[in-house]
Amino acid sequence: MGAGSSTEAEREPLLAPTSAGTTNSLPVNSRVYGRRWLVLTVFSLLALMQGMVWNFWGPIQNSAVQAYGFTKSDIAVLVLWGPVGFFPWLLFMWLMDKKGLRASLLLSAFFMLLGSTMRSIPLPDLHLRRWLIHGGQFLNGLAGPTIMSAGPYLSTTWFAPDQRATATAVASLFSYLGGATSFIVGPLIVPAPNDSQTGTTTAAPLSIGFIQNRIQLVMYAELAAIGVLFTAVLLYFPSRPPVPPSVAAASQRLSYRSSICRLLSNFRFLMIALAYAVPTGVIGGWSGVLDMVLTPANVSQMDAGWIGFWSIVGGCVFGVAMARFADSIRGMLKLILVLMLAGASLSSTWFTLTCLSTITHLPVSAAILYTSCILVGIFINSSVPIFFELFIETVYPVPEGITCGVVTFLGNLAAGLLLFFLTFYPTNLSWLNWCVTGSCLFSLILVLFFRESYDRLYLDVFVSV
Repeated sequence: MGAGSSTEAEREPLLAPTSAGTTNSLPVNSRVYGRRWLVLTVFSLLALMQGMVWNFWGPIQNSAVQAYGFTKSDIAVLVLWGPVGFFPWLLFMWLMDKKGLRASLLLSAFFMLLGSTMRSIPLPDLHLRRWLIHGGQFLNGLAGPTIMSAGPYLSTTWFAPDQRATATAVASLFSYLGGATSFIVGPLIVPAPNDSQTGTTTAAPLSIGFIQNRIQLVMYAELAAIGVLFTAVLLYFPSRPPVPPSVAAASQRLSYRSSICRLLSNFRFLMIALAYAVPTGVIGGWSGVLDMVLTPANVSQMDAGWIGFWSIVGGCVFGVAMARFADSIRGMLKLILVLMLAGASLSSTWFTLTCLSTITHLPVSAAILYTSCILVGIFINSSVPIFFELFIETVYPVPEGITCGVVTFLGNLAAGLLLFFLTFYPTNLSWLNWCVTGSCLFSLILVLFFRESYDRLYLDVFVSV
């Protein structure tokens, strides 16, 4: 929709609309299939594993330093490979637009399988082993453009209009849930070195070999799970159903080149894209090194893992609930985002000032750190599917995969820049907390001044009746 609204020709459906007397809200030639839940499940589980592999090293950074000789900067680089993997996003979006979701997802799953295999090879040479681990993390990052962008495309292709936001939430948030799972699986299975935990100075030191074996166990388990999911995609994962589920799913879309030009020339889209990319990218990078952020506050590796876990899980649960609410009451996406970002701004300010208690003299306790940090994750992570739906409504008829590919690239670019600076300033991380607070306030201001529109909703509600 360029700088203005889409034309009537662009809104013209390919399916024949229903007659005025029918009570069915779907076009007569549309249909939803039960297999859509299988497609959504396979995609979501693959997203779960991609998120787990990406966030594997941050929650066990003390153990990784002890076992493989990584430095703090190395841990930041391992997390950085996720955003770096987004640089060829145009290739994956082109593949999705021309060949369908199956081809793009199959290639992404292959990269995940190859990367997990590389980092699981038990070489005795630690120098070569570190290189293989870096290579494996980079290949897993290459799966990110499809995994993190295709949720709205999948929901539009397979689900009816009153289920789209919910399906988008599930497909897009499972990657975050994978990152949350790593916060628990890693610290539970991989023991922390004794000098990184409070109250364990008298315990017998753990051997490096024992820590390496526990890390290897988790990597083997993740490799097996990815292998099973790759086989499932290879055997059965159709790009689209035989009959589309809605008028919007069957409508003519813009070409790949026209879509990119339309997005880059649409000021309203760029405005809301920045509102999404800056806070999600900053908080994504921040949560990837949350253990490093909380260590100065005397928070152990295990406790930092639980904080990260509940902040992301809370965001996923709240995000699905808000998406379901958006499905039932349409046209409220901007209001939902304003409330979420206001909550994120307040909670991030609370957390940042608490971490500076020597200056602010605010009370510091485990409960306060838990609550403020978890609230930041809940408000920001739950906003992701709402943002995605608003993007699609704003720029329709640009294809969903291309639209979300652009914004997820921008989000990962923000995370990558943050982690890049972290490699130079890995000691005093108070600046990182201020970046989180500033990004939430910046996004809130942009959303407040954003003028929303619902072109796709117009097509489904008015053209289909």
